[in-house]
Amino acid sequence: MDKHKKRLSSTPSHHSGASRKHSELSRPSQIGRHRASSHEIPGFDPDDESITDITRNELLAFKASFARPKYANTYRMEPYRKCEAHVIRKKAEEILKSKLQDFKYAGQNGSMICISLTEDLLAAVKDLNYDRYKYVVQVFLVEKTGQSLNIASRWVWDVARDTWVQAQHETEDFVIVALIIACYYE
Repeated sequence: MDKHKKRLSSTPSHHSGASRKHSELSRPSQIGRHRASSHEIPGFDPDDESITDITRNELLAFKASFARPKYANTYRMEPYRKCEAHVIRKKAEEILKSKLQDFKYAGQNGSMICISLTEDLLAAVKDLNYDRYKYVVQVFLVEKTGQSLNIASRWVWDVARDTWVQAQHETEDFVIVALIIACYYE
């Protein structure tokens, strides 16, 4: 019973901060540690002349260089030049045909050709300069071994403005399918 009372009397939660018997700062070994642990960097003199003084005008000019430009609302709901699926399909098929004419399928080189084709297709579609469109390009490479292929996608879609294009290239060893999705961005 006495041990239990001693434990309760020595815990800091039952006494106020001023009347604690075992405060961490009252120990002699802790006092020196506490005072020695400041946030100063050793070997750093705050009066060192290597520190540059930035004036308020220089700081404002520096911040202004990173400011985003603000544009007035145009209230335009349609693009100036609508995305044309047949033009994108023709361009994608040309890229697939030119890039894959000398390509031999092996398991290791499949990912590299998919990444390369994705970058090329995205750059080609962006060069067509359809304003206010965001693009998603997916390339699928499948080895022919007698199986079938079913690719499904779901999108939140605006039928009037958004479109998608499928282009494919087929050889004796593989089939490559490219999907290009163009979403209007208001």
